[in-house]
Amino acid sequence: MASLDRSLDRRLSVAPMMARTDRHCRYFLRLLSARTLLYSEMIHAGAVVHGDRARLLAFDPAEHPVGLQLGGADPDDLARAAEIGQAFGYDEINLNIGCPSPRVRKGRFGAALMATPELVADCAAAMIRAVDIPVTVKCRIGIDGRGEYADLKHFVETVAAAGITSFAVHARIAVLDGLSPAENREIPPLRYGDVRRLKQEMPQLEVVINGGVASLEEAEAHLQRVDGAMIGRAAYADPAMLREADRRIFGAPAEPLPSRHEIARAMLPYVRRMRADGVPLHRIAGHMLGLFAGRPGARAWRRALGEACHRVCAGPEVIEAALALVPEEAAQEEAANPAQRGHRRRMQSTPPGETPSIASPAR
Repeated sequence: MASLDRSLDRRLSVAPMMARTDRHCRYFLRLLSARTLLYSEMIHAGAVVHGDRARLLAFDPAEHPVGLQLGGADPDDLARAAEIGQAFGYDEINLNIGCPSPRVRKGRFGAALMATPELVADCAAAMIRAVDIPVTVKCRIGIDGRGEYADLKHFVETVAAAGITSFAVHARIAVLDGLSPAENREIPPLRYGDVRRLKQEMPQLEVVINGGVASLEEAEAHLQRVDGAMIGRAAYADPAMLREADRRIFGAPAEPLPSRHEIARAMLPYVRRMRADGVPLHRIAGHMLGLFAGRPGARAWRRALGEACHRVCAGPEVIEAALALVPEEAAQEEAANPAQRGHRRRMQSTPPGETPSIASPAR
């Protein structure tokens, strides 16, 4: 029996999300939490093997720990893509068995593979043989026609026999015939009990729960029953929630939280560097639109940033101008917590040209 992989701390992660968790998004999220595990968007193994690998896989070292999520159904392609991902420096390779999109269904990978657990096991075994880093699987609790707990357990048992010890399980079935990807995130009911039961009956496996996790409070509650919680669109819509993750989830020492303004300013050196490499501002700034969610000035921030970041010559000045429209949090937070004053002084004393240290480095 394979032993439980503890090489990465998966107590909290941000889910792989198409058109969201690219390298720029991950760099931004890493400023908010040093320890939350981040993932790439799903990338098809064939694209990695035959396409522009640098464009698809390059990332900043600051993003660690970071996993590469692959899609596909060919064991040889997946093994080669995993090998390439390891060479690029990713900390984990994750196999997508949960995406319900029509394109994925047509290609017979993603959630459709839950109907063929033996093929998934073959893919997983090939990937495990190809790399020295952890290989994990992200799946649903089932698909239409195979939506009972017994189907889930059979799938997991079959894939675990190939050597997979860590499963991230979205607690909804994927309805492949009749629902869009957006509907599949909302309409099928959440069945957290199935994921908890899986952990209870297969304690030798690491089980990470996904689907509908909207806050750190909910993540903490899930951690009483499973090994990890994976937050998806809630973390993208309100990324500032991750500022407390290192302390609340990972037990890091209590330290003053960086303000949202400080986070945004800490992105400026990265923006300058990426713009010098020809990256349009909107590809970076679009991931920052939710930074002030629920705060005074959030609408002005989104509007100013969203409208101006698409200009051809837009650069860090757009972010600075949008920030000027949002009331500073620092005065309010310092009044509530005197320790913020010392933190703010440290941030302001950062030498010009250096990126401020926001989240404490992961150990």
